[in-house]
Amino acid sequence: MQKKISKVKISGQKLKDIWAQVPPDYYDRGNLLQKLWHNHKLNQVIKLLPKQKGNHRLKVLDIGCNSALLTNEVSKVLKKGKITGLDSYKGAIDFARSKYPHINFVVADAHKLPFNKNSLDLVICTETLEHVVDPKKALEEMVRILKKDARAIISMDSGSPLFHIIWHVWTKGHGKVWQNAHLHEFNAKLLEQLIRDSGFKIQKKIKSHLGMAITFLVVPKK
Repeated sequence: MQKKISKVKISGQKLKDIWAQVPPDYYDRGNLLQKLWHNHKLNQVIKLLPKQKGNHRLKVLDIGCNSALLTNEVSKVLKKGKITGLDSYKGAIDFARSKYPHINFVVADAHKLPFNKNSLDLVICTETLEHVVDPKKALEEMVRILKKDARAIISMDSGSPLFHIIWHVWTKGHGKVWQNAHLHEFNAKLLEQLIRDSGFKIQKKIKSHLGMAITFLVVPKK
C-alpha cells in the first residue's frame, strides 16, 4: 500500500539547527555536479514560465528560495515581473538581499504565506516540500494565494532508486550539510497524489536528471 505524506512533529529549534547546517552561500560555491544538477533544474522551470503579456506585471513568488540563484534567473526571464523570494532561513535571505537588491525578499513560513487570497500569478517551489513540516498545508497555501487563472511550478527529486543511492553517497561527503534535512521521503507518485489532494490540477509532468527529478506544471482547481 502506498504510504501517505503527513505532518511531522519537530521542534522549532531543531528546524533552525538543521537550516543552520547549510551556509547561506552554499549554492554559490557548489561543486561541478551540484551546478549541473541545478542548472538542468533551472532549465525545466524556465520552459514552464508564463509568457509576459503587454504591460501586465506578473506577480511571482519563489518559495524556499534559499540564496536565490534560481529566483534571480527567473527575474532575468520575467523582466517586467514583480518577483519575491521567500524562505524561513533568515541567514539565506540576508545573503540573497545583499546579492540581489533588485528582488524583493521575505522571511516567512511556507505554511502561512504572507499574501492575500487570489493575489499572485505564479508560484515556484523547487526542492522545498521535502523540507517543510506539513507539505499538504504548504500546497494548500499556494492554492489560496494564486489567482484562478494562475499556475505553479513544483519540482523535486523523484525518489527513484538511483536518486536514493546518489543522495546517500552525497550526504556522506560534500553534501553532508543536508543530513537530516529531508523531513519527508517523497517519490513521484506520492508527490503527484499530494498535489491533486491539495487543490491543484496537473497540466504537465516532466521527468529529468536520468529520472531522478520531476517537475509539475499545475493550476488551481478553483
